[in-house]
Amino acid sequence: MEELEIEQRAPVLLTAGGHARLKEELKHLTVNKRAEIAERIRESKDHGEFSEDNNELDEIKIEQGMVESRISDLKSILSGAEIFDPTQLSTDEVDLGLFVTVEDIDRDFQFEVQIVASIEANADMDMISEESPMGNALMNLKVGEIAEFEAPAGTLRYKVIKIRA
Repeated sequence: MEELEIEQRAPVLLTAGGHARLKEELKHLTVNKRAEIAERIRESKDHGEFSEDNNELDEIKIEQGMVESRISDLKSILSGAEIFDPTQLSTDEVDLGLFVTVEDIDRDFQFEVQIVASIEANADMDMISEESPMGNALMNLKVGEIAEFEAPAGTLRYKVIKIRA
């Protein structure tokens, strides 16, 4: 009977912005993307392209499966999500949702990142996962302390310069 038991998951902690982005993605997939895929399937059917070797239809169905899987994932995430307000957190040490200015000790430059849950991580927006090597190394550090971690470029060392909400 163990395989039928439902695993209790800890709630996913999201920033308000991350929650809004995930809700917007869910809306886009359910309203726009589903309709687009259904229309592409109808067009393929109208053109009599439902043969055994219809690669285009196969690709549409694979895409449909991926979209439905992502919709399911997003619904699951959002149903168990808790939105937190980083301004209510202490900035004494690095924590989820906070912005951290770090100095690359070996390259002598500074930059800022926000520590977020893995589902919100986006390197292009300088939002790093608490589970990433860098995020994990920074968690619970105070200003002046150094995070050291392994990355593809080798061992990196970042000094915490500032923590803000």
